[in-house]
Amino acid sequence: MESNLEVWKLSHQLTIEVYKITQVFPKSEQFGLVSQVRRSASSVPTNIIEGQARQYKKEFIQFLYISKGSLEETNYHLFLAKDLGYISLADYNLLNEMCTRIKMMLYKLIKSIQ
Repeated sequence: MESNLEVWKLSHQLTIEVYKITQVFPKSEQFGLVSQVRRSASSVPTNIIEGQARQYKKEFIQFLYISKGSLEETNYHLFLAKDLGYISLADYNLLNEMCTRIKMMLYKLIKSIQ
């Protein structure tokens, strides 16, 4: 399943990067931070594509707002991982930049639908 929306493509790429980067987290975080950041990251493209499949624009917009919330959660988990020393500052900056781009794209998409 794939969406033609650029915001979906970028959020899917973010999810892949999160999965890759969390492979080296401590084993003690497997059911903690790793699980949380992976779940929140994958929720972003999931909600975009689910909303896109809905019949009404209002429903799509609601799913885009849920996606924004998941994105903010992901961004916080990445910030926490940086502060705990699980990811480098350079990796955090790259992922944070992706999050910022996705947030702006979601905002523009929501405005274009309303």
